[in-house]
Amino acid sequence: MSPNSFDIIVLGSGAAGLAAAVTAAWHGAKVLVLESADVLGGTTAWSGGWIWAPGTALAQAAGFDTARDAPRRYLQQVMGNHFNAERVDAFLGAAPAMVDFFHNHTSVQFDLGGGIPDTYSHVSGAGMGGRSVIARAYDGRGLKRDIRLLRLPLRETTFHGMTIQAGADLRSFLTMTRNTSSFLHATKRVLHHTRDLALHGRGMDLRNGAALAARLMRSALDLGVAWHVNTTVTALLRHANGVDGVQLACGRILRARKGVILATGGYGHDAARRATSFPRDDEHRSLSVPTAQGTGAALATAIGAQFDQSAAAPAAYCPVSVVPYPGGSSGVFPHIIDRGKPGLVGVLANGRRFCNEGLGYHDYVTALLDATPHGQPAQSWLVCDHRFLRRYGLGIVRPAPVPWRHWQRRGYLTTANTLHQLARACGIDADGLARTIADWNTRAADGHDPEFGRGTTAYMRLQGDPDQGPNPCVAPIVTPPFHAVRVTPGSFGTFAGLACDGAARVLDATGAPIARLYCAGADAASPFGGFYPAGGINLGPAMTFGFVAGRHAVTGKRP
Repeated sequence: MSPNSFDIIVLGSGAAGLAAAVTAAWHGAKVLVLESADVLGGTTAWSGGWIWAPGTALAQAAGFDTARDAPRRYLQQVMGNHFNAERVDAFLGAAPAMVDFFHNHTSVQFDLGGGIPDTYSHVSGAGMGGRSVIARAYDGRGLKRDIRLLRLPLRETTFHGMTIQAGADLRSFLTMTRNTSSFLHATKRVLHHTRDLALHGRGMDLRNGAALAARLMRSALDLGVAWHVNTTVTALLRHANGVDGVQLACGRILRARKGVILATGGYGHDAARRATSFPRDDEHRSLSVPTAQGTGAALATAIGAQFDQSAAAPAAYCPVSVVPYPGGSSGVFPHIIDRGKPGLVGVLANGRRFCNEGLGYHDYVTALLDATPHGQPAQSWLVCDHRFLRRYGLGIVRPAPVPWRHWQRRGYLTTANTLHQLARACGIDADGLARTIADWNTRAADGHDPEFGRGTTAYMRLQGDPDQGPNPCVAPIVTPPFHAVRVTPGSFGTFAGLACDGAARVLDATGAPIARLYCAGADAASPFGGFYPAGGINLGPAMTFGFVAGRHAVTGKRP
C-alpha cells in the first residue's frame, strides 16, 4: 500500500475520531487520523469525561437493571416528537458493546458511575445509577513522548492545570477544611501535581476527559494508528463507488479504500452556520475547542450531504461566565456544579428567579432564553452569601482556603454588604432581589422551595450537599457580604449536524446513505434530538457511533 493510501481516514481526534480509529485498527485496518490543530484530544480533553452508556456489563455486574426498554421509554418521554427510533435504538444497542470492546481489548479502562441518576429522574424509565461510565485516571507518562500532543486541560475548570474528577475526588477538595481524610487526599494530589509541573511542565495525573483522550491515544499507538496534526482537509473525494479519499490544503491526495469518518467537533465556532441556528448567537459563548469550525459539515454538504437542524435546541447548552485575566485576555467558565448547591439562587435583571437552578445546565439556559424579554440581553446572576462562597466557591472563585478577593478586584465577582447594594452594583432591580431572597429564606430553613421545587428529585439531590439538611439543595442566604456572578448562554458543543443512519453513515438530501462516508461526535446530528437527558450524552454517542463507524467501515457489521 502506498504512503498516500489507507483503509480508513478519520478527520478529528476527539473521542469520536479516536474511538473510530481504534476500532477500525483493531479490526485490521490501516488507519490515518488527520487533525487540524497542533494537538490531539479535541473538546473531549476539556470535558468532564462522563459517558452515558446504559446497559453495560459493568452495570450488570454491579447489580443494576440493564434491560433496554427502560432507557428507551425514558428517552421517548424526554424527546417527544423528536424521538428518532433508528438512531436511538442503534445507540442503545451498540453502547454496551462499545464499552465492552474498549474495556476488554484496549487501554481504555472504565469505572462505573453507580450513583448518578438521569437528569429527569422523575420521568418514567429514568435510571437512578449505573448508566454512566468514566475513563479511569491515567498516568500521562504512559504516552511517553506523545504526551506533548495531548491537549492541555481547560484553564478555567482546573486548579493550576490539575483536573479534579466529579465524585469522591471533588468532594475531598470541597470538604478539605472540615475533614481530615479529605485534607490529606487533596494535599497529596496538589503535591503530586506540583512535582509533575516541575518535572514535566504539565499534570500527569490525568482525569475526566483528559484521561479518556490519553487512553484512546495510547490504544491508537498500540494498534499502529498514524496521525498528522496541523493538517487541513479541503475536500472529500467522491466517485461512483462512494467517498474514497480526501484532498489536503497543500494539494496532496490521500486515498481511503474503506471509507472516511468525519469527527471534526461540530460547528461551535462556525459564525455563519451559528447565525442561522443559534438563538441570540451574538450573546452565546462556545466551550468547544477553537478548531470546531464546522469543517465536517462543510466538507460533507459540498458533496450532497444533508444537514439536520430539526433538533429542539441547536447545542448542548450550559450557563457560562466570562473570566477576566491580567493583560486583557479572558476565558469562559461553565457553571456545572455551583448552581445545585444549597444557598444560591439565579435571578434576572428584575431580581426574580426564573427556573429551578439545580436541574440540568441545559435546562437553565433554555429557561433563561425563554424568560428574557425581547430586546433585553440574555443574562442572569447567581447570587449567594459569604458562607456559600467559602464552602463551595462560585464559578471560578474557589472555596476556602483559596483566596477570593482578587476576583472581586478583577470585576468577575461582585460583592456588597447588603442585598440592595449588591443589586445596584450588578444592575439588578434592588427591591426585586430583596423580595426574592426574603421569599427564599422564609422556607429555606425548613428545606422547602415552593416556587420551583429544588431538591425534589434524585438528580437534584446529587447536585446538592449531603451535609445540608433537611434538603441538600436548599439553605438560607443570610451571611454578609453577599456575592454575585453574571452568567450568560453558552454550550459544550452542537446538537444540530449531519444526518446519519444507525450505522453512522452520512445521508444525502434524499435520505440515502453516501457510500463510505461516516460521521460521529458533534459533526453528527445528536440522536437525542436537542435534549439533555443525562450527563454524558455528548461523549456517549461520540464513543458509540465512533465505534459503530469504525466497525461498519471495516466489517460491514451494523449495531
